[in-house]
Order: sequence, then structure tokens, then C-alpha cells
Amino acid sequence: MYPNTGSLKPDIETPCKVSVCVPTYNHERFIAQMLDGAVSQQTTFPFEIVIGDDGSTDGAPAIIRQYAERYPDLIRAYLHPHNLGPSEPKEFAGRNNVLQLLTTCQGEYVALCEGDDYWTDPLKLQKQVDFMDAHPDYTICHHNVRVIYEDGSPEHLFNDPDQKLNSTIADVLADRWFIATASTLYRNSFPKEGFADWHHRAASGDWALVIQLAAKGKIRYINSVMGIYRKHRGGMSNVHSSDNRFFLTNRKEMFEAVNAWINYQYNAVLQPTIARYEEQLAKTVH
Repeated sequence: MYPNTGSLKPDIETPCKVSVCVPTYNHERFIAQMLDGAVSQQTTFPFEIVIGDDGSTDGAPAIIRQYAERYPDLIRAYLHPHNLGPSEPKEFAGRNNVLQLLTTCQGEYVALCEGDDYWTDPLKLQKQVDFMDAHPDYTICHHNVRVIYEDGSPEHLFNDPDQKLNSTIADVLADRWFIATASTLYRNSFPKEGFADWHHRAASGDWALVIQLAAKGKIRYINSVMGIYRKHRGGMSNVHSSDNRFFLTNRKEMFEAVNAWINYQYNAVLQPTIARYEEQLAKTVH
């Protein structure tokens, strides 16, 4: 129907309450579990699942097609015949697919879940939307997830028991990674307002997204385990590591750009963050 995008369904003219954004690549082993968790959500409002397969070379596209045909009023799938890139640098892999999906999501809220993660609570979306509807001064709602490892390492919870219920941009700029991507639901302003000019240069796309949202409102944590974050060899967390010099440099430059973007209002918070990356870079081999 849409040969340039591989869409199995035309864009929805009337936005749903929530757009579930699912970027995926070579997740044949995982994608059915992810989609099962999404389609099983019990809500009092309409939602859609917007999934973009980035030219997978395994059987994931066929599985996605089956689900899209089974749930034609729920799933909007983009099966790209080729990887959208960029191919280099590797730290930016999948970026174009994610950006295309984010701008396609027209819901009042967007819930994020990558193709190798999944949700375990059928009331997850309802709980988050109920809070956000009642508290318009919040731009993000997140919750705890369980972290599981392909290599058999011990499972653990993503958030510590003392995770704050309410956080601000200052907590984000201190570079505390306390928001699991698969737990994130945010108030959707990007289709109208666009992304900050530094966003496209940031390798940490999810953290860049959170920074822009946190600049507009508060962050709420729901102390409940409602999903699974899966760590495996194909995940980007293996590329975005503390010994990757390109990633460390890019992260430092992102925070420097953010500092200027917010007119140095949080310079006292950002300077120690930037200094930590400079220290890490000094320890890496050129």
C-alpha cells in the first residue's frame, strides 16, 4: 500500500489516546512476546501500536505481519525493506527508524517499548494514563521493570527501592539513568514542536528524548514492576559502554549542547556530569 515505508495500514487521521512506539530489528525470538504484552492491555481509551521493523534479516517481519493482520484496527506496521540506517557510526544504529516512528505517533501520549522488551501488567497503560490525565504538570511517567540476561546472569530490578516518586530535569542532568525505556510513557509534543537541534547528534536517543520532556514538566515513578528489560548480545547497551571512546565523547558533547540549550540554568548540575565524562575519556585508550 505504501511502498516507500512498507506500511501495512494507512496513518490514522484521528489520534488515539496512546501510541505504543515499537522500534525493532532482528527480534524474531522476542517480538511475539512484546506484541502479546501490548495487545493484551486493558484500557478505557483507544490506543494503537506503531511498529517499525528496520529491515530485519530474520523472521521478525513475517511475525509482525501476522499480528498486523490479526489486529488490523490496533497495529500499524512499517516493514522497511531495507535498513534505514545510518550504517555508521554504529552508535547511531536504528536512529532513522526510531525518529520516523516517533514523528508518526499521533497519540496524546506515547509509550515506548523496543522489540526485545515486553510488558507484564495488562493495566500498565491505564495506570500511567490515569496519573498523567490527573496531573498535567507531568510530562513523563515510568515504572520499575525486571532486568533479565541472555547469558544467565542474575535477574534484578531496574530501579532501586529508594527511587524517588517525583523527579525533575535536575535528576536527569545529573546523568542518573533511572527511567527504563520500556517503562516510559510521555506527553506527546514532538509532532508539533519537533526535536531540539542537538537531538539528532546524540547517540543516546532515549536520554535525549527524556531531557527535552523533563525541560517541560515533572517525572512520576510508579513503584510497580510492569515489564521486562532484556539484555542480550544484540542490544545497544553493549555498544553504549563506558569503554567506548566515541560514545563517551558524544555523551559529553550532548550535555554541553543541552547546557547551552537551557541557557545554563542548570550549569551547577551539568558541570560535574560533563567532568565525569572527561575523566572517563582520559582513562580510555586513544
